[in-house]
Amino acid sequence: MEKTDTVIAVFADHNAAEAAVKKLTAAGIEMKNLSVVGKGYHTDEKVVGFYNIGDRIKFWGTRGAFWGGFWGLFLGGLFISVPLVGHVVVLGYLATIVISAIENAIVVGGLSALGAALYSIGVPKDSVIQYETALKADGFMVMAHGSAEEVARAKTILGAANPSRLDVHAGVKAAESADRLVRATG
Repeated sequence: MEKTDTVIAVFADHNAAEAAVKKLTAAGIEMKNLSVVGKGYHTDEKVVGFYNIGDRIKFWGTRGAFWGGFWGLFLGGLFISVPLVGHVVVLGYLATIVISAIENAIVVGGLSALGAALYSIGVPKDSVIQYETALKADGFMVMAHGSAEEVARAKTILGAANPSRLDVHAGVKAAESADRLVRATG
């Protein structure tokens, strides 16, 4: 199995995250290798939610157009409530890992399902906590996954988008990922 690395950029708002995703795709980074994570709403909004009809989804709230548009580009995702963070939307590659963590009731040393998913792909626990803190403060994460060369190229592109944080994490092989979670919880 091939080892996959991850670059994670944190942006202060959804406009910067959206611009970063557009730059990555314009440079030839495949959508299947990208993920976007952020809060699905502002705390002053009264209604939080979404509905889907076939392959289309409609989000309510001020970020509805942002999330609805990205949902179609990423061909699906996840809308969950993360303790201490709030309602979070996860799109792309990371969504399947979060779903797996939830379905298998995996909790790593007090981390949320989102945190456990990040940890399982090679993100250190202290970084996971910092990313969850950024999300809690209404930040957005844009992630690219792939070979070391692809991730290095994505890091250069993301760095030019002026994120508040930019990190590369060496990944783990898929077979090692589940074993890593079991060891961390056991």
